Amino acid sequence: MMPRYHLQKKEREINNQKEILSIIKTGKYLTIALCRNNEPYIVTLSCGYDERKNAFYFHSRLRGLKCEFIKDNPHVCATIIEDKGYIMNDCAHEFRSVIIRGKMSFVETLEEKKYGMDILLEHLEENPDKIKQESLSNDIIYRNLGILRLDVIEMHGKWGR
Repeated sequence: MMPRYHLQKKEREINNQKEILSIIKTGKYLTIALCRNNEPYIVTLSCGYDERKNAFYFHSRLRGLKCEFIKDNPHVCATIIEDKGYIMNDCAHEFRSVIIRGKMSFVETLEEKKYGMDILLEHLEENPDKIKQESLSNDIIYRNLGILRLDVIEMHGKWGR
């Protein structure tokens, strides 16, 4: 495992778990860094956060470069950013962010696919039931649906200006 670098400006660290959760709940996507054989790859995915399991869920095709990377190395680093904008004439940018380290896996069971999609839709949609009725009406659809789960190992918050 690589050495961990600590936050140089400790006064910018967000330690309050409620504040970290607030950043997660307002964000709609994670940018995820993957690596295999010393080759980096980055991808941005819509997400839903399950506070009870301390895990993020994503829907995805189960083929392609992202999936190949995950199969070779499931350990990922991700970020979610609350961008409050660049401050003109101050050479500063206001933001809050969370860095997540964890392990990505493919959800296999029909029951957890449904659960993960519920978490995702509850996070993203104003009316998740509408999507469920229109697009997720039977088990066959879920069987063909790719769901990924990122089990969180650690999360750290930071703010900047």
